[in-house]
This record gives sequence, C-alpha cells and structure tokens, in this order.
Amino acid sequence: MTTTTIKPTGPYELRESATFGFGQRPDPSYDGVMRMAFCVDGLGYSRPAGVEVRQDDAGVQVRVHGDADPGSVTRQVARILSLDGDGEAFAEVGRRDPVIGRLQAVAPGLRPPQFHSPYEAAAWSVLSARRPVRQMAQVRDRLAETYGTGFDLAGERWHAFPTPAALLRVTDFPGVAEVKLSRLHAVARAALDGRLDVDRLTALDPDTAVAEMRELPGIGPFYASLIVVRSLGLPDVLVVNEATALETIQRLYGLDHRPGPGEVEKLAEAWRPFRTWAAVLIRAAGPRLLG
Repeated sequence: MTTTTIKPTGPYELRESATFGFGQRPDPSYDGVMRMAFCVDGLGYSRPAGVEVRQDDAGVQVRVHGDADPGSVTRQVARILSLDGDGEAFAEVGRRDPVIGRLQAVAPGLRPPQFHSPYEAAAWSVLSARRPVRQMAQVRDRLAETYGTGFDLAGERWHAFPTPAALLRVTDFPGVAEVKLSRLHAVARAALDGRLDVDRLTALDPDTAVAEMRELPGIGPFYASLIVVRSLGLPDVLVVNEATALETIQRLYGLDHRPGPGEVEKLAEAWRPFRTWAAVLIRAAGPRLLG
C-alpha cells in the first residue's frame, strides 16, 4: 500500500463526494473513509486498483491498494473527486452570482463527483438504460464480484468493475439481457482500442466527443453527454435539460416560468468557467436551500 496526498485548492469536503448518490454509487454512505475500486486509466484499463480516501488538515489522503502506479491512481482519484479543479476560482463564481453563492454556503466544499472513467461510465450507461437504477447497480456489483478484482478497503471488501479483457469473456450473466451484453462487449472493445482513453477524449471538442460516444451501440444523446461530462471531469460544459433542474433554476432565480435553453445559457454566462460545477451544485444543493 502507498499513501499519497492531494491538497485541494479552495473549499472541499470529502463527505459531500462520498454521500453524493449517482450512477455507480446509488446508495452512498460515509464513515470517514470513501472507498473505491476501479480500472485504472490507460493500458486498456487493464490494471485494477482499490483506494481508501480520507480527509484531514493536511489534505485528502489516498491509500492505494494493488500494483498499479500510485501516481496514476492518485491523478484518477483527483479527477473522480474534481480535486484537479480550482476551488478558489469556483468561489469567485459565487461572488459574481448570489444564487450560486448561497448554494455554496449551504453545501460548502461540494464538487461534482465523476464516474471512475469513460469506460465505466459507458458500461453503466448500457446497464442502466431503461432499467431501475438500484436493480442494475446490484447487477453491476455482482459482475464486479464475479469477474473483477477484490480489495480489502478499511474493513470492507470492494471489487473493481471487470477490465475490458475480462468483460469480453462474459458470455451470459443473470440480469443482463443478451442485447445488453453485446453492447457491453462493444464498450470493452472500444476501451481496448483506445477510443475511451481519457486523454484522447479530453483533447476533443466536447460536441465531437459526444458524437463519438453515440457511435457505441445503445448509447443515445443523454448517455453520450453523461459519459463525456461526468467522467472526463470537464468543468465548463453546460448541460441543463432535466425538468427537475429547470424547475429548481426557476425557483432559485425567482422566474415566473420554466426557463428555456436560451435563458439558461444567458444565466450561465456568470458561471464560466465552471458551468458544469454550477449546474451540479444547483441540482444537488438547490433542494437544501429551497427546503
């Protein structure tokens, strides 16, 4: 085991990341340790790793389990927790926009948690499409337990999602329809071909990256955006098209109607260069502020 330290710039609260339920963590919990197991970026996602993440006065401590390069794992953890962004600059957004400032006050240190990688985001998109999230999270966990690598993390056993090579060896699995398994295999092949590499996708214009994700079988526009925006850690891509988020914006900004895309874009000019962070903050902390 190797322990490394990430020193956040600006406010950050690990509890907010650990208890932020979405995607791969539908039932979040926090006992002072955030546990994660995942396939490490690069090399066809062939190296699994487990991490124990803690926060103290010195920063965010990352204890790495497994034989993957600790530096690579730590950089991935920084992206997953949005610790590679400038929290001080985001605080400035709150000073420009009083609504964002009030949200930052009720949820101090909240930053968008990301999927572990584009590979795992794409696999989750295939699994969860048109199915109950909690049910498919259980299926995902069983896949990881059966074909992934396990790690003992602070007294609990966690399993990384199968590597692409391991996923291609799965010929049938309870709870995964044949068409979904075929689509998972397409995701695995894309990962092995380098099409889901973080650096490659980040170098593309976001619209181009989304278009590429739509080439994967079973990935529509919603999930293509999810993969790009919520696994690459892009801080300034505006995607606010959910009815609940628009209703929250309406109430927060005192509008007499639900805003359309053009109105949201105008509001979001004040959020640059953190439009992704601001949109996630609105969805996550808006209910706290509004009661």
